[in-house]
Amino acid sequence: MNARLPLETDYPAIDLTLKDRIDQKVFDALYARSLVYNTCWEDPAVDRQALDLGPDDSLLVITSAGCNALDYALQGPRKIYAVDANPRQTALLELKIAAIKQLGFDDFFALFGNGFHPDSRSIYFAKLRPELSAFAQEYWDRRINWFCSNHGSFYFHGLAGFVARGFRSYFRLRPQLARPIKALLTSENLASQREIYDTRVAGELWTPVINWVLNRQLTMSLLGVPHPQRRLIQKQHPGGVSGFIRAAIEYVFRHLPVHDNYFWRVYLTGSYTRECCPSYLKRAGFEALKAGLVDCIEPHTCTVTEFLEAGHDPISRFVLLDHMDWMSCYYPAALIEEWNAILRRAAPLARILLRSAHAHPPFLDWLRVGPNQDRLEDVLYFDDELAAHLQKEDRVHTYAGFIIAHLKSRADA
Repeated sequence: MNARLPLETDYPAIDLTLKDRIDQKVFDALYARSLVYNTCWEDPAVDRQALDLGPDDSLLVITSAGCNALDYALQGPRKIYAVDANPRQTALLELKIAAIKQLGFDDFFALFGNGFHPDSRSIYFAKLRPELSAFAQEYWDRRINWFCSNHGSFYFHGLAGFVARGFRSYFRLRPQLARPIKALLTSENLASQREIYDTRVAGELWTPVINWVLNRQLTMSLLGVPHPQRRLIQKQHPGGVSGFIRAAIEYVFRHLPVHDNYFWRVYLTGSYTRECCPSYLKRAGFEALKAGLVDCIEPHTCTVTEFLEAGHDPISRFVLLDHMDWMSCYYPAALIEEWNAILRRAAPLARILLRSAHAHPPFLDWLRVGPNQDRLEDVLYFDDELAAHLQKEDRVHTYAGFIIAHLKSRADA
């Protein structure tokens, strides 16, 4: 029996102010025209522990910049469906897959590790372009110079890259901050990290200017954070967005080793090192992908619901990032439709990973799914203990909520 269409009473009324609607229009306009993410900001080391991937698993993952889809491929699953409604994100994943197949490691690392290759244009047209879809060809024909631009790195392009470039320019104007940040990134132990951060970085970094910039919705939109997520942060954190970000950064640099934190390194410097980079950028990972593991990745440009409704094969793992935060505010009926599609395609005992700006996103409580209008907790088991443990290990630490859910067996439901 098919699930009935959602009614207005299935979800709480959303009171959007005029400012909310303007913010939504700005975010939608930016998203519709731009590459938002040039690198993934979700820690796959945490995901791997939560997913427990095996050779029979199939994954649906939000593509983002494609880094984590490549990381999951190194675990040898049967299939990875990389799905994103933004075709520019798909184009970036296609470019990475083409480069893995067609290039040697040194050229590949120059492009996606250093973010700079002086011969990127000739390499692209000779070896990479023929491997791409029509949209990806058109997109990179005009933007392959990002890899050899005057701005110094591919990672200073796209919306998130624009913000990173702005902070780099700010640091250049303040060498008393740039020098200790460089020292922080080369720290060899936690005691050294804490000492540098506490005595040389914190006082210089958290100025009224930085707090003002971080509290602007335009900055958040450029980073891919729409207004509903900002509002969730503000409800939880007394310091607002800037206070939440400060707490996250302080946790990262005071409590987690920096030597392998490639997320913050690339954002602060515009490049990885061969020792501090995603697994797909390490020689062993690159060679394993090139030898055939990359072939399990299948990119799709569409919404999650559109993808799920177009097929029938069961999917055992879902990595859905944080998109449900803004869907629950702007498109609650579509969120219900997506959950129904997820549950229809989920394999027995499937696992679902979510991230959120809220430690316990409200939609988990009000959503009703399936023909019987079940609560999510009636059909899913939420492993809060494991999620809390893994959250402490997250090297990005910019999400308040990490949710691990397992589909219950029929006997348990």
